[in-house]
Amino acid sequence: MKYQLELSGISKSFGPVQANNGISFAIKPGSIHALLGENGAGKSTLVKIIYGSVGPDEGSMKWYGDSFSPNNPFEAREKGVAMVFQHFSLFESLTVAENIVLGLDDVDLDDSIVNKIEKYSIQYGLSINPHQVVGDLSVGQRQRVEIVRCLMQNPKLLIMDEPTSVLTPNEVTDLFVTLRKLAEDGCAILYISHKLEEVRQICKHATILREGKLIKNCNPQEHSKDEIAEMMIGKKIIKLTRKNIKHGEEIFSINNLNCTSEDMFGVNLHDINLSVRKGSIIGIAGVAGNGQDELMRMLIGEDRAPRSTLIFKGKDISKLNSHQRRQLSMFFVPEERLGHGAVPNMGLDENMLLSRPSSSRMTRNHIIDWSQVRRLAKDVIETFNVLTPSVSTEAQSLSGGNLQKFMVGRELIQSPELLIIAQPTWGVDPGSANKIHQALTDLADQGSSILIISQDLDEILSLCEQVHVINNGKLSPSVDMESNGLETISQLMLGASIQ
Repeated sequence: MKYQLELSGISKSFGPVQANNGISFAIKPGSIHALLGENGAGKSTLVKIIYGSVGPDEGSMKWYGDSFSPNNPFEAREKGVAMVFQHFSLFESLTVAENIVLGLDDVDLDDSIVNKIEKYSIQYGLSINPHQVVGDLSVGQRQRVEIVRCLMQNPKLLIMDEPTSVLTPNEVTDLFVTLRKLAEDGCAILYISHKLEEVRQICKHATILREGKLIKNCNPQEHSKDEIAEMMIGKKIIKLTRKNIKHGEEIFSINNLNCTSEDMFGVNLHDINLSVRKGSIIGIAGVAGNGQDELMRMLIGEDRAPRSTLIFKGKDISKLNSHQRRQLSMFFVPEERLGHGAVPNMGLDENMLLSRPSSSRMTRNHIIDWSQVRRLAKDVIETFNVLTPSVSTEAQSLSGGNLQKFMVGRELIQSPELLIIAQPTWGVDPGSANKIHQALTDLADQGSSILIISQDLDEILSLCEQVHVINNGKLSPSVDMESNGLETISQLMLGASIQ
């Protein structure tokens, strides 16, 4: 059988770091093939080589038996390789059709293109309106735009990077219907994901990488989720445990919070109410773009809330800035890693100082104690298995997952009384996600309170004792998980009425 894409002995190094080390595998036409590995395993580099963004140091590729070595993404697309990136590359102020044309080579916007968009959207069950402004679309609809744009390139291989990370369960089901239809029509799909149950559901072929090396080619449906995770990380997965579920008095409350977004594509918040008790883990679920960003900015202190709407330890903090809130032991992990949670061109040790320096003796008499800063950075790196050459490595040089582990560890090491965290394990491999989840439950066992804002419903359900849903700027009451809770959450996420 002639393979669609064959990789033989692919190796790639960046200075002292070997991202890929002699990797070989093949993809069959019409197959859905998973590419798995923990953060820093070499997946991103390998995909960039296939897509022509970087070249290998050693090894070769074949495309239907012929030599294949694209020098850039344009040459890869000419052969039939298309890619849907984890972070969408869409202009919110433009229409669907305008965005699609911008992503195509030598194509003008006219009636024939609009008709072609409609044809592909109907053929593959990707309902989109070519004339709708992207800023008005849900995250699931935006992903459809990205997929249709790729399909209009007539791809023979479609690469998808974490395609379900921000989708509702119903949108995931719809996406899988589309991917299966694409595969039936002969398009191969290289599927990158950390959601192993989804991989087992849709993929019959998988390539597993660890530390830049090929570990195994297998059928994921013949292995359990834990077995696959253990192949990825090279050790046993520790079961998540909560040792001491004991709730104390209320430590934080949101009271009738209303705000009007200054962003033309933002979401207004309406009558948000929430109570957080000591030792509790509370989750806010929802599809991206339903007010999570606006709420997080209010909680962090980047946007000032109306007076008396935010109460922490009996004190009105509505007008306090982020630094003042941290002084009260209220800590944060924002969703956006680079530029918001970390300064890109600063080292990890320097980024340690963005938290609350005085609480960990990083400063004494307003003078930085660099030995203590580096000691704490090293503790975070070792505890959370952050893959980095040194404590002084620039934040922007880390993979997204490794930077996420560092940011979470940086906050947890401060032992906050309240931790507000958005997307705790976004882009993080199963083993590292397990470690972060256990660290969060351990923090709650010690009496701290945790508020999680996440689009990952599995994460919310596995960690949180109390779950709310945010939709169109409104927050639902706590969902009764014992009475068809999952179905209720799914319906609320899709826009069912929030009382």
